[in-house]
Amino acid sequence: MALPLTGAGVSCRQRQRRRECEGLSSGGGRLRQLTLSSSARVVWPGCVGPGAGSVSDKVRQSAVDTVRFVTRTVSADEARRIAVRAQLLDGSARGVLETVRQLGFLQLDPISRVAPPQHLVLWSRLGSAYDPAELDRLLWEDKKLIEWNAFVWPVETLPLLQARMRAQRRATHYKAEQWRQEFIRDNADFRRYVLRELGRRGPLLSRELEDKTGGIGEKHRWWGTRQTGWMLGTLSLWGEIAVVGRRQGQRLWGLASDWYPETETVPLKEAQKLFEEQRFRSLGVRLENGGWVAHPDASDGPVPHRVTLLSPFDRLVHDRDRAEALYDFHYRLEMYVPKAKREYGYYVLPILVGDRIVGRAEPRFDRKTGKLELLGAWGDTSRLDEAMAELAEFLGAEPKTVKPSK
Repeated sequence: MALPLTGAGVSCRQRQRRRECEGLSSGGGRLRQLTLSSSARVVWPGCVGPGAGSVSDKVRQSAVDTVRFVTRTVSADEARRIAVRAQLLDGSARGVLETVRQLGFLQLDPISRVAPPQHLVLWSRLGSAYDPAELDRLLWEDKKLIEWNAFVWPVETLPLLQARMRAQRRATHYKAEQWRQEFIRDNADFRRYVLRELGRRGPLLSRELEDKTGGIGEKHRWWGTRQTGWMLGTLSLWGEIAVVGRRQGQRLWGLASDWYPETETVPLKEAQKLFEEQRFRSLGVRLENGGWVAHPDASDGPVPHRVTLLSPFDRLVHDRDRAEALYDFHYRLEMYVPKAKREYGYYVLPILVGDRIVGRAEPRFDRKTGKLELLGAWGDTSRLDEAMAELAEFLGAEPKTVKPSK
């Protein structure tokens, strides 16, 4: 199998990487398939095309079969199309699992002005046909997705995540990492108690565990006076326990050894490289030396003129500087800005039409009345009614009178 390398001046490093990858058929090379269990194999995330990373009983074609080492420079117009298509915002998304695999992850956040960000991101791609219950099923029943560190990941990413978990257990570079080491060291008995209770009683909510530290004396904005949440968060970050379900929105904690499948061990350096490859593939383009460079597998075909609203946590706009360079769209989340100083609103969503971000809107879903309100709108809002109607259908809400655009 020869990896296509085009263009003049193929470097020694590129030839070496090609030799390493060609050695996979005989067991050589560092990029290899990962075993999750004796009957299920998974390929490296980010190294294959559509359907990347799916778990099946049949070993998929080697991950490097579609690796490309030569990128290409594209125009701004091409870059916008590629970015939208790579993020599946062109209407090509087919199913929750396939969408999460292409995106790489979903970010979780407690702010739910319209809908939780993980659901809003999936709705933007799948439309009103998206059923949030499908995400729960994939997480807690099928176990094809996992929750870690406030993100939802495909289970095939677990070997790479575990490399990060191992690194976190040793990390002392940042103050937060130093604090965790000190906290665990000072509360060794509490740690043993938590692990023992989860092993003995099975999955538990935070409030079902005693705080063996004696509390912190003053109320914390997130944890209150208990330090149980700090312990659970640290042990989860280190890969000793896992989120194994939700009960009325609250996390259920269990032993990681009971929840995660067995995997191969991946060195941190290799894991980071593969995460970066996944990120590049899911974004489609990146800015290098003032120009846009496309991932070799990216497609810059035409983008349908569909309209949708984007979550502030959507990866198309999450990097605010990239979004401004790509779409000439200056965007900031202003919920932590004092109301008098806000330029737009508390929780404003970009409006995407085709491959352009044309404006912004501030919807709010009132769960008590079941109404979807529009508190404000800016820019080109000529197709906002369509997006609001589809959002209302997804939420099961009744659209309220739309305020004039500003």
